[in-house]
Amino acid sequence: MRNINNYMKITLAGYSRNESLARMCAAAFAAQLDPTVEEINDIKAAVSEAVTNCIVHGYRDTIGDIDMTLRIIDDDTVYIKIADKGVGIEDVERAMQPMFTTCPDEERAGLGFAVMESFTDSLRVHSRVGRGTTVTMLKRVQRRG
Repeated sequence: MRNINNYMKITLAGYSRNESLARMCAAAFAAQLDPTVEEINDIKAAVSEAVTNCIVHGYRDTIGDIDMTLRIIDDDTVYIKIADKGVGIEDVERAMQPMFTTCPDEERAGLGFAVMESFTDSLRVHSRVGRGTTVTMLKRVQRRG
């Protein structure tokens, strides 16, 4: 059983200007583990992609809530959960393929899940059409001290 040493929850409106707020909250929370600059940047990049997916794909042309939960687990792992109550993903496996996008006419490259996966140690995506999407990521941190 994993030990949860600290946690935080925040709900953000799905405005693009709140993506940087989510990223900075995650970085500040993870800082208690004394991570390297590279590890903080990995966490920020993963959170940025997850929140941007909520805004661009989950809510499309509307604004909805984005829930972010962070936990410190076992003194060396940051648990990150980002969830929306948007349109959901019909085929998660297909959506996780690099270059797949639901917005082919936009400049979005379809790399969000690949980016999240490359910057974390674990990525899980759960989605239900019409109910929303939840992305759960784990990032182990090698303490500098």
